[in-house]
Formats: sequence, structure tokens, C-alpha cells
Amino acid sequence: LRAGHAGSCSLECDLALNLVGQPLVRQLVMKGVREFLKNRNPVKPLVMSFHGSTGTGKTFVTSMLVRYLFQGGLQSPYVHQFSPVVHFPHAEQIEQYKESLKRWIQGNLTNCGRSAFLFEEMDKMHPGLIDVIIPFLGPSWVVYGTNYRKAIFIFISNAGGEQINEMTLDLWRAHKDREEISLQDLEPAISKAVFENPQSGFWKSGIINNHLIDFVVPFLPLKRHHVKQCVISELVQQGLEVRPGVVQEVADSIPYFPEEEKIFSSTGCKTVASRISFFF
Repeated sequence: LRAGHAGSCSLECDLALNLVGQPLVRQLVMKGVREFLKNRNPVKPLVMSFHGSTGTGKTFVTSMLVRYLFQGGLQSPYVHQFSPVVHFPHAEQIEQYKESLKRWIQGNLTNCGRSAFLFEEMDKMHPGLIDVIIPFLGPSWVVYGTNYRKAIFIFISNAGGEQINEMTLDLWRAHKDREEISLQDLEPAISKAVFENPQSGFWKSGIINNHLIDFVVPFLPLKRHHVKQCVISELVQQGLEVRPGVVQEVADSIPYFPEEEKIFSSTGCKTVASRISFFF
């Protein structure tokens, strides 16, 4: 389903068709990308930070975005992914990591200014490490002799997810529709959780103090009907028959919170693909 749309479908249309239950994400990502691409000489790179709990679509949106911007998507030689767990596992080697991260970004940008850098699991990043990339994120005209302002940086993190879930739940209890939730509703809670938390990769980071993140993008928890949409997409993608009974069973097999009302999926759409096989 997704691959079929990629060629013929704009990013906006791809997000509308395939991203389940995230109107705010769609709006913020489109705004960011549209403004950035329209500008021939951006003042600074596009920097977005995606927050939300597991299975809400952070990685999915990232891959959609790079598929739209780069031929070959995540496989493009101009798209670079970092995972602190894989690339920077040992706290005692942080000085080495800083040096290699800086050199690495610099090298890739010298090679191609229109590059994308994806930092996964920012909540597991050693505090202080990310600050070596500050010179590449700001509006400085020339960093290290090259113009880097056409790059895109995306930080992905579960940090803030619990706070977003809490707020969404509170708003649901106050009968506020998910579609009405705005960034203003969520931003203070995310900032506190992400940027003021000693466990976070952004702890005391100059990236925050210098306001270098252009868009903080909250991913809301998904409701049961969203999970059903994910199940249907997955069935279609696997070439299986879409049987309402199966859709219901897969959706029911997933844990929901809060304990009493069971409104939101605890794992978003994360485990949908692997569960389908149990019901066939």
C-alpha cells in the first residue's frame, strides 16, 4: 500500500492516507517541510524533534519524509541514521564519540549539503554528546568553511510520551476531541519532560537554550479505531483478506490504558504486524 503511493503521491497525500490518528503531526511536518523547501537560501537547517510513546508513528513519519525528499528513502547515501545504543554505547568514551560525530556530520555535509540526519532514541543519548552538532544547526553563515543550511535534522524520542499520553487523557476526560488538541496544549509538558530531565539526551543542551529546534512534534496516543486502521493497512500490505472479525480480534489483543476505561493503545500500532500471523 505505502510503496504504491510513494511515486504518485505527494508527502501531504501520503501522510493523509497512511498516517493514522496524528492530525497535529501532519500539520506541523507539512508546515516545516513546505517552508523549508520553498526557501532557496534557508537561514538555518530544518530541525524537528519528534516525541511520543511507542508505536505512534515517529519512525514511520521519518521514513515517509525521507522517501519523499530523497530517492531511495532511508537507503539514500544522503540519509544518515544514528542510534545511541548502536553508535555511542559506552559512557566513558563520550569524548571520542563527540569527535567522531562532529567529523562524521561535517564530512557528510561537505559531500552533500542537502543531507538528512536522523537521531533515534534521543532519550538514550548521553547528555552533552549532542551539543557537538550545535554549530551545524544554527544560522551561522559558514561553518567550518561550508554552507550547511540545507540539511535536515530529525530527533526521535519516546521522552515526553508519558506526558503527552497524560495530557491527551485529561483532555479526553474534559471531552476535548483529539482533533482539537493543539501544540500549545502539549508543549509545556513536553519541554519539562524532555529538556529539563537529567536522563535526557537534551539535558542542559545548548540546542534548547539557543532555540535551534524549529518544530517540536508531539505524537498522540492512538485509540482502538486507529489501531483497527493500522490492522487493515497491514493486512492489505501483506496481501491478506481484510476480514472484520480478524481486524477486531487483533485490535482487542493489544493492551489499552487507563486500566478502567481502556481508551488508548499502550503500544500504539507497534505490534500489529507481528500479531496478525496469530489470527490466520
